[in-house]
Amino acid sequence: MKITRIETFLVPPRWLFCRIETDEGVVGWGEPVVEGRAEIVRAAVDVLAEYLIGQDPLRVQDHWQVLSKGGFYRGGPVLSSAVAGIDQALWDIAGKTYGAPVHALLGGPVRDRVRVYAWVGGDEPGRLAEEVTAQVEAGFTAVKMNAAGRTSPLASPAETAAVVERVAAVRDVLGPGRDVAIDMHGRFGPAGARRVLHAIEPLHPLFVEEPLLPEQGHLLPALTAATCVPIATGERLYGRADFLPVLTAGIAVAQPDLSHAGGISEVHRIGSLADTFGVQLAPHCPLGPIALAASLQIAFATPNFLIQEQSRGIHYNKDADLLSYVVDTEPFRFDAGHARRTALPGLGITVDENAVRAADRSGHAWRNPVWRHDDGSFAEW
Repeated sequence: MKITRIETFLVPPRWLFCRIETDEGVVGWGEPVVEGRAEIVRAAVDVLAEYLIGQDPLRVQDHWQVLSKGGFYRGGPVLSSAVAGIDQALWDIAGKTYGAPVHALLGGPVRDRVRVYAWVGGDEPGRLAEEVTAQVEAGFTAVKMNAAGRTSPLASPAETAAVVERVAAVRDVLGPGRDVAIDMHGRFGPAGARRVLHAIEPLHPLFVEEPLLPEQGHLLPALTAATCVPIATGERLYGRADFLPVLTAGIAVAQPDLSHAGGISEVHRIGSLADTFGVQLAPHCPLGPIALAASLQIAFATPNFLIQEQSRGIHYNKDADLLSYVVDTEPFRFDAGHARRTALPGLGITVDENAVRAADRSGHAWRNPVWRHDDGSFAEW
């Protein structure tokens, strides 16, 4: 079997899909994207495709090595995301060829269902009680929210109190038997993050995500030592080498993204590395159906898996949603806040190719907002 064609598709709301075709008619799908930079990743996939055309798609690990390391310059979000989407598609082809789900090829399932959480509140959280109530009524046992919108470089007492008030309102709805995770998005700064973590400790968040920016990883050891709140990070880290310092810093939850951190191949290795530190895996995935399908395959095969992010109804989704580009929505039917394991081959989904090609004709040019403080200076989004 040989790879004969590689195509990419810009599809709303902000995604990039990759289709790999073989001379035996087996087709695999992946999701290589950096949100807000999809066109650049598309160009990177085109360059990597030059090597892959004519190759045996079943040499997944060898292709990962060449695509990731075959150029003199390595790493970074664009290359790692391009490799990630290609890697997902190659695993999809492998599963379809062998008639098995990817999690079976990774050593078999370790669980029958995967806990997922829902987003509430948007970028600048509001109407939280109503949104959390709706998610509880839909069967979810966990939600995630942003701690705040744009925030002062050193969080003020009012800003800190507002975070506590929001989290307390969510906890009141959830009660003690459900979980809330909090995303700081690196918006608070080291001192502000310490203040907020101390203030919300009594509310027992499942974890607090990105209390520091990824480039401030050298400050993580002091932060994790100063709080009993589980710290999570990883959506802006792109491989095992990036994760090693934060694992040694004492984080509790690693959050590699299957569309950024080298795909199924590398995230599987990151999960094993995290396990040696007693760290749980919670793949980042505010993206589309292919990225989520790949994430679920990892979740079913990873002993130290914690919980899975998913994008149904997320505030980023305009004009299309998680179910817009799949033929069968059953793999994404969440029962009591869980996704059920299936025996469907490959990634376990059937992409609606007609819908994808139609969407690509319009495409998208999604960009994240640029925020500014009251004085006009740049603010972290």
